[in-house]
Amino acid sequence: MGRLVGESNRTPWGLNTMSQTSRVLIADDNQANCELLDAYLADLDCEVDFAMDGQDTLDKVRSFAPDLILLDIMMPKFNGFEVCQQIKSDPELKRTMILMVTALNERGDIERAVQAGTDDFLSKPVNQVELVKRVENMLKLKGVTDEVERLRKYIEEMEQQP
Repeated sequence: MGRLVGESNRTPWGLNTMSQTSRVLIADDNQANCELLDAYLADLDCEVDFAMDGQDTLDKVRSFAPDLILLDIMMPKFNGFEVCQQIKSDPELKRTMILMVTALNERGDIERAVQAGTDDFLSKPVNQVELVKRVENMLKLKGVTDEVERLRKYIEEMEQQP
């Protein structure tokens, strides 16, 4: 299904605000939900992949390297809370943005999602405009975060040179 990002967005200071290759992983065990979210994101220039359960999500995070995961909570093998916690506790993966998209919307569910490390939370049924705006904003934030990290590493390297 690969939709690719076109031009990168740059701030007046030259920072990338959206990755050249923004990738979104839709993790939901319900095929209809995956198709709906994919259709909602159709106008965004990004590459989309799918995961059908918690273990598949963890595998795809490593192989697909998404910038953002739209993560359902109620999935087989590992639930969304467990998946989120594993990703956010891994130093190599912790900068992956996670938007939990779920039918669970009790205060306790939201608190548990935040404790697991989610970056944002959206309740089903999903409003298309709200979803698209949050995805755009999260991808921009990820782009800025990645650029800051790249610059930090560059400065470290420059400081270590004689």
